[in-house]
Amino acid sequence: MTTQTQLSSHNHHVCPWWLAYTFDNPVRKLIHNPRKIFADYIKEGMTAMDVGCGMGYFSIGMAKLVGANGKVIAVDLQQKMLDVMLKRARRSGVSDRIMPHRCEADTIGIRQPVDFILAFWMVHEVSDKSHFFLQLKSNLTSKGKILIAEPKMHVTAEALDKTIEIAQNNGLRVCDRPEIRFSRTALFQNS
Repeated sequence: MTTQTQLSSHNHHVCPWWLAYTFDNPVRKLIHNPRKIFADYIKEGMTAMDVGCGMGYFSIGMAKLVGANGKVIAVDLQQKMLDVMLKRARRSGVSDRIMPHRCEADTIGIRQPVDFILAFWMVHEVSDKSHFFLQLKSNLTSKGKILIAEPKMHVTAEALDKTIEIAQNNGLRVCDRPEIRFSRTALFQNS
């Protein structure tokens, strides 16, 4: 059974790589400017992780913020997304600080401390959110933060509240609810 089939069998949908072109384009910077979104969380020299990185829109923005001495681990389930992300990172001059990683449907597979983790418009695609948050927490430094943002057009406020409850049951606490256009958000840290 393929990873895509495994996810589908859990009634969860993974955004196909080709659909990402509809929202992952240069105009997006007007709506989701990485510098504005992450400036308070990502500093030069940090290690950040972009879970569900897609075509790398935020991975590239994060790589610019961590600088030459930092690193971004770009994680995605689909190899095609990682391939496009690397091509874009090379064009942006930041591929040397982005480490692509193909995860499995139920395992992120990264075991290293990170200062900031982003899960943008993807947590609703995860079948076992409890396991997901445990994996994120296990990689988080003591002062690290996790930002989740979910699309308002797919995720209700009630659904996000349930996701927040799951994260809290796995040792995380909400420290902020930043405003991000078209998104429902929560910023977590270790409790």
